Amino acid sequence: MTLKRKLGFWSVFCIASGAMISSGLFILPGQAFQISGPAVILAYALAALMVIPALLSKAELATAMPKSGGSYFFVERSMGALPGTLAGLAGWFSLALKSAFAMIGIGAFAQLIFPQSNLSPGQWEWLVKGVAISCCLVFMVLNILSVKVAGRLQIAMVAGLLTVLVVFVITGLGSVKQHPNYDNFLSAGFGNVFATAALVFVSFGGLTKVASVAEEIHEPGRNIPRAMLTACAIVSLLYIATLFVLVGTVDGAQLRSGPYGDMTPLSTAAGSFLGRFGVVILSGAAILAFVTTGNSGILAASRNPMAMSHDRFLPRSFGKISRRFGTPHVSIIITAVFMMVMIAFLSIRNLIKVASTMKLVLFLLVNVAVLIMRGSRLQNYRPLFRSPLFPWVQLAGIGLYASLIVVLAAKLDSAVPILTVVGFLLAGVGWFFFYVNPRTTRKSALVHAVRRLVANEMSHNKLEEELREIALQRDEIVHDRFDHLIKDCEFLDLPGQASARDLFAKAADVLSDRLNMDRDTLLEKFRIREAQSSTVIMPGLAIPHVIVEGEGLFDLLVIRCREGAIFGPGQPPIQAAFVLVGSDDERNYHLRALMAIANIVQEPDFMERWLAAPQAEYLRDILLLSNRQRDTEDNETEAG
Repeated sequence: MTLKRKLGFWSVFCIASGAMISSGLFILPGQAFQISGPAVILAYALAALMVIPALLSKAELATAMPKSGGSYFFVERSMGALPGTLAGLAGWFSLALKSAFAMIGIGAFAQLIFPQSNLSPGQWEWLVKGVAISCCLVFMVLNILSVKVAGRLQIAMVAGLLTVLVVFVITGLGSVKQHPNYDNFLSAGFGNVFATAALVFVSFGGLTKVASVAEEIHEPGRNIPRAMLTACAIVSLLYIATLFVLVGTVDGAQLRSGPYGDMTPLSTAAGSFLGRFGVVILSGAAILAFVTTGNSGILAASRNPMAMSHDRFLPRSFGKISRRFGTPHVSIIITAVFMMVMIAFLSIRNLIKVASTMKLVLFLLVNVAVLIMRGSRLQNYRPLFRSPLFPWVQLAGIGLYASLIVVLAAKLDSAVPILTVVGFLLAGVGWFFFYVNPRTTRKSALVHAVRRLVANEMSHNKLEEELREIALQRDEIVHDRFDHLIKDCEFLDLPGQASARDLFAKAADVLSDRLNMDRDTLLEKFRIREAQSSTVIMPGLAIPHVIVEGEGLFDLLVIRCREGAIFGPGQPPIQAAFVLVGSDDERNYHLRALMAIANIVQEPDFMERWLAAPQAEYLRDILLLSNRQRDTEDNETEAG
């Protein structure tokens, strides 16, 4: 079974937005203020800009390859099985841990809503864990029942969350104190601002979660980039406006209080100008934010093991899809159980830093993936959204994310995260050699690019075929009779320059065998037809076509001649020839085939792609992936 495309623009927007509005806004500002003071606003704005290279690269890759697994799929197809294995496991590990952390975050705000609790610290901790585990169970069930229901719930929750934050900003603007709150704005120095941006950058990292569920997004070529760019713009502006109110209404000493600063800064700010009501409302919004992050996290993280199982990188059971609900129930359950184990038994503070570092590594790799996919010049790599300013945006992203990894590593206060990363890498490499390597033979785009450097000609490979099928699924193309004709017909690539006589002779050799006809009789028909009136349709294109005896006969031969075939004096050389042969009872379809060919060759860059294709087999993909209108009459006939 395959996943259904049930997520529209608003679902995608809310998955991206909900993943960004979490601890980065409701917990981290206090800790960030300790480092950079009032310039924390500048740090968050800088972090929002830093995510742009990853956003643009993932949007391009996701519109070219809208498949479950996100970064895993992109890295594996571009760089190979070992980097893909590590990327898949790292992506799943990072998403699951961050979602588990979001569930834990509920407790800090629940305590503000119910401050009169008589529970001991130990009892309260287990109460928080119990609530978090319960949330995991609820969202596990929702994601199993229906991705559409989960998406609609995400829309409702994010709409409520955005409304509360907008109200917070509007009501709080009148209470902002420029003096003394914004005095000495950059007193901490720009170095600390950059360090703060590295700390809070992970707040924006959830934006790209939508790539993990790209296979379930309706019209991915349009909805993915629009939703990601819209979410980034709106949430970034909301972050900056919210922080402006926060810094302007809360005393700096209060924001710096405690070892990690005020852990509930927005609730503190709301309490200063809205009283107890503001504390409750913002604490409720914080809980809602953590819930949306947890829900979208289960949705996105569960697609990684599912995608890896489809490629035989994990046991096939991970990729099972429920016949009743159409969701990857096994992968969802495994992800949710892993999160619950982390919540119940582990201190995840250091592991969150590991997850953040892994997220930066994945961002770095997706920028490399775009460079490789573009550089490989794979014909069927056809993103509907192309990253602007290529390759400078990707190169800047690689340097930037490498710098952030160094900054985060320098700030680790324990060897546990480093040891965990090393252990994870060793375990991933071990899994690759033990399980993955014996089961995979697919060549990556990197291998394709290297081979292209050392050989003028490239054989049509499995990756090209997979990219073609992905594009067909993405564009929801239903094959008609002409598509099946293209799939079954033969293609010839004539070397050097040729004459019309040479071209007809080659065509007669091939088609006489396929139609079980006399070769000389067929050749004579081609000559007579060309003598009656030229079959040259436009410069560079000819469609020789003849009627033959028999019933139910129709075939096509496609010929390319880069140097050109000369059909007559004064005529331009023919570089593309579609040779049609059919019996009299197929005259009607003969005309429809001519119309299909006319639609294909009228595409703006057809001849450029036709001549650039490295081998004849690549020409088949150009025709199959054309944007022509499919013949619905053919589809209805086949369905009947």
